[in-house]
Amino acid sequence: MFRNLYLEKNKRKIDITEDGDLSCAFFVSNLLLIWGLISEGHATINGTIKDMEKNSWKKIPPKKIKPGDIIVWEEMSFGNGQPHLHLGFYIGNKKAVSNSHQAKFPTSHVWNYNGQRKITAVYSYSKF
Repeated sequence: MFRNLYLEKNKRKIDITEDGDLSCAFFVSNLLLIWGLISEGHATINGTIKDMEKNSWKKIPPKKIKPGDIIVWEEMSFGNGQPHLHLGFYIGNKKAVSNSHQAKFPTSHVWNYNGQRKITAVYSYSKF
């Protein structure tokens, strides 16, 4: 689930999430959509963030993070050389769940990737 998102281009089906490599926004936005916390699912992080902001999600300082908040990590380049932001859910105890481009599905991990990836933003749902 949340691994593939297909679009049709020139009568060809294209997996824009590259079989799970680029699925973090698809994963996060569709779970938020299922819970009624945003308006639609998204394939991009920027689209997900705009929808979150439109639906009462607020940026908070990382020191105020709580389970259920959304983490945005800094841009990094992977196999294709393109820089990518990343986002996922904070689940507590300095752990997060986000899509793993290596595993190609959501996994839990240390919230800052053991100091390897900087947290650039945290979003909290104001109605929680």
